Amino acid sequence: MNKGETANAKAGDLLISEPFLQDENFVRSVILLCEHSEEGSFGLVLNKPSILKLGELVEKLSFLDINVFVGGPVEQNTLHFIYFGDKVLDGSISLGNNLWWGGDFDTLQEKLSLGQLNSDSVRFFLGYSGWGAGQLNDELEESTWIICTQNLEVENFEYTPEELWKNLLKNMGGEYKVIANYPLDPRLN
Repeated sequence: MNKGETANAKAGDLLISEPFLQDENFVRSVILLCEHSEEGSFGLVLNKPSILKLGELVEKLSFLDINVFVGGPVEQNTLHFIYFGDKVLDGSISLGNNLWWGGDFDTLQEKLSLGQLNSDSVRFFLGYSGWGAGQLNDELEESTWIICTQNLEVENFEYTPEELWKNLLKNMGGEYKVIANYPLDPRLN
């Protein structure tokens, strides 16, 4: 890969951490890649729940009992979201397969309040995962991440956070099916 080129990863792909990654922010994590370009990359960890509920952060949505996830270690004072279905918010960015990132937050609150958007089709995140120019490409070359091109489906949210990493790898088949069964601590094998 030449300097400045981006790896084969693209927005909408999932980054699955290699089984022995020791960075506490990303152990057994699955990241939805929202943006990947020469300037840098942005993603959201899908399987790291926070201790907070949405209603604790957004007063207008206090009637919803929704878990908020830790999107990553960067700017954990910011709230991000993705949703499935038709594009219903101005400013939403398509990640493929009827998956949208962001958009007008006031409209989102209104649609959730009026029941015009199913809360099960939305996931909220505090912070994000970010990489500077070329940083993610370097990590991909070092095999820190496995690129999963399987489309994220709302059904993936039915898995527990612990199951998501394992099930995505199993569904990829071949060597990934074997990796899915690696113990967290190889000394326990």
